[in-house]
Amino acid sequence: MPCPPPRRTGLSQGIRSRADDGWAPRDIARGEHQTYTSPVWVSRGASEAPTNPAPRRHRSTVVRGEDGTNPEKAPTRWLAGAAHALGGLLAAGAALAVAELVASGVRREAGPVTAVGGAVVDRTPAPVKDWAIETFGTHDKLVLRLGIVALLTLFAAALGLLAARHRRLAAAGVLLFGVVGVLAAAERPDAGRFDAVPSACGAVGGALALYLVAGRAPAPTGRRSPTEPGPPRPDFDRRAFVVAASAVAATTAGAGFVASRVNAAGRAEASAGRAAIRLPGPASAAPRMPRGAELRVPGLGPLVTPNADFYRVDTALTVPRVDAGSWRLRVHGAGVTRPLSLTFDDLLRRELVERRITLTCVSNPVGGPYAGNAHWIGVPLAEVLREAGVRPPSAGGQADQLVSRSVDGMTIGTPVETVLDGRDALLALGMNGEPLPFAHGFPVRMLVPGLYGYVSACKWLSELELTTFDTYDAYWVERGWSREAPIKTQSRIDTPRGLARLTAGTVQVAGVAWAQHTGVDGVEVQVDDGPWLPAELADEDSVDTWRQWRWEWRAEPGRHQLRVRATDRSGETQTADRADPVPDGATGRHSVVVDVT
Repeated sequence: MPCPPPRRTGLSQGIRSRADDGWAPRDIARGEHQTYTSPVWVSRGASEAPTNPAPRRHRSTVVRGEDGTNPEKAPTRWLAGAAHALGGLLAAGAALAVAELVASGVRREAGPVTAVGGAVVDRTPAPVKDWAIETFGTHDKLVLRLGIVALLTLFAAALGLLAARHRRLAAAGVLLFGVVGVLAAAERPDAGRFDAVPSACGAVGGALALYLVAGRAPAPTGRRSPTEPGPPRPDFDRRAFVVAASAVAATTAGAGFVASRVNAAGRAEASAGRAAIRLPGPASAAPRMPRGAELRVPGLGPLVTPNADFYRVDTALTVPRVDAGSWRLRVHGAGVTRPLSLTFDDLLRRELVERRITLTCVSNPVGGPYAGNAHWIGVPLAEVLREAGVRPPSAGGQADQLVSRSVDGMTIGTPVETVLDGRDALLALGMNGEPLPFAHGFPVRMLVPGLYGYVSACKWLSELELTTFDTYDAYWVERGWSREAPIKTQSRIDTPRGLARLTAGTVQVAGVAWAQHTGVDGVEVQVDDGPWLPAELADEDSVDTWRQWRWEWRAEPGRHQLRVRATDRSGETQTADRADPVPDGATGRHSVVVDVT
């Protein structure tokens, strides 16, 4: 007897049995069907015994939608989105790895993250920079790098999702991001001829990676984009996607590994070159430090700041590692009758001097940490300028501004009159008995006592140009800071710290005060709204160094506020008026609140 058609329930609607009488399934959901043969048992009902127990081959049909895909094998929407987002992230990683690999052959500073980060720093308003330094301290550059990477991650994931429907457009987006890196690298003040190449190569590599991985990833609905040419997509091939993604990831890892090894080798070579330098003894050593110049108070830092603890504030996202053997210092400009080109060995052969000098950053808030004192060994800057024929404006010189340039493009403007007035302005080669650390300007930096660093302390020095303030604005002056910036008299409480819990009785209050090239003559402390009481001053090392102080306080239970103020040798007392660092240094009096029990 004829075999009745099976019941159309559940998943059986997608599979039909065809009996010998030629019965065929109806068109389900207006989709097309295709047939294949498979062995199935035919049920004849519970009361009938099968007359032919052998399996019969029947033709079965798998229903496909209008897009030609099998709905049972189509990926879920979230899986498709995750696959495409992953593709975008892999493409970003490939772009960065390729760019860094190429940059290792050009120069490290040409990498896209460094180039874009430098462009961000250059265009950031001064108050925002000041906030970043005050909030993140010396970690501000790390925070900037992490921020760039975070934005790149979001951008990459978005492009990956876009590639689900517009693969070519998404790849073009990667190229567009590469253009940003190219422009940022090309516009840097220290840009080299090939600095744009790493970003361009990285963009091409990232675009190809995205196009490859997105082509293996599923569309969100299992269908192609209406604008995407070609036949209907086959069912999602997970193996092909995994292979493509793994290939991109492996290539990225390989390129990143090679770039890191090349950069590590370059750093090791630069470090070995620095370690091989032996600084000669100074012809003029620093005066002997007075016995009472350093107070022994717990919580009070040393008079001379160790190199590892010395503050660092600059705009360099990547610390330059300059080869001292190939380094040159060019001296030229208005009023220079004998232009100079000096090597590092030329400076070593000169008579060196050693001085202890306190440096202060203009971004230092009241009571802040961006001040440090060190032994410096170097060549007197005034001697070099006079050798080049430079005269101060008061003696008929043509130039009133000395512009120092760093290898990373930073420019700093210093008054010529100040440099030549007899103070110990130096081309420093050593710091605390060793060659300058890379982070502090190796092989040569400039410093001028009594001026904030942004107008005097150029690191990684490469050029000195004589000009005028009317003709040229240095980096920070272009961004709203003052042309001239003598250091303001300041003082700081180092111990006890703010919100410290103290025991009633005698408490040592101590700190430092500075008024470089003027000298500190007095420090006073106030408790709450009481009278100002004189503190004990340590012996003065020199007018160019900070001075330690201490005061014994008979602390009584309760919450108290301690304030400090200094008076310099000119008789000027530190003002109580609060002012931000911009445009020429912060003012105000440092205070801490403590609890006494």
